[in-house]
Amino acid sequence: MQAKVINLENGEAGEIELDDGIFGLEPRADILHRMVNYQLAKRRAGTHKVKGRHEVARTGAKPFKQKGTGRARQGSWKAPNHRGGGVAHGPVVRSHAHDLPKKVRRLAMLHALSSKRADDKLIIVDTASLDEAKTKGLAAKLKGLGLSSALIVDGMEPNENFVRAARNIPMIDVLPSQGANVYDILRREHLVLTRAAVEALEARLK
Repeated sequence: MQAKVINLENGEAGEIELDDGIFGLEPRADILHRMVNYQLAKRRAGTHKVKGRHEVARTGAKPFKQKGTGRARQGSWKAPNHRGGGVAHGPVVRSHAHDLPKKVRRLAMLHALSSKRADDKLIIVDTASLDEAKTKGLAAKLKGLGLSSALIVDGMEPNENFVRAARNIPMIDVLPSQGANVYDILRREHLVLTRAAVEALEARLK
């Protein structure tokens, strides 16, 4: 399919051929959902922790004799039913990551790109580069393009001035082509790709 290419001044810069097998699929929400869950679970720290009954600093002696007190029998002050005792079935340090087949991860990337194309939220720009790292100037260019929430993906090495200028603009992210991922694509309203990014993504996903 043919797609229009513009520059940062919102002027026409020709056209580009997009691969139908990458940008022309019918988006599947179930695959995207699985991939987002996979990414979010993988980045969780998993450092939550509470003390069990074998870890709390309390005496191990029997609280009172077994019979004759009229009270319920107790074996330890460390039991979860006592104030200051251990927590029953509490969280422990662990990894939340789970497996997802590589084919499904690749397919999710295809559907994420296709979903932006289907929603008319995909913008192709000629280049994403600036002569100087000025946030004010870049913010004005993005406003002219109608971008308030966007992921901008460049080639293997994004322009340093562009990256620095975009750093202080809320809801604007810049990634190299190898860093493009499903979660970051879906969390922003628009996806902006440079010509170099399109070539790199098609080479990566074919």
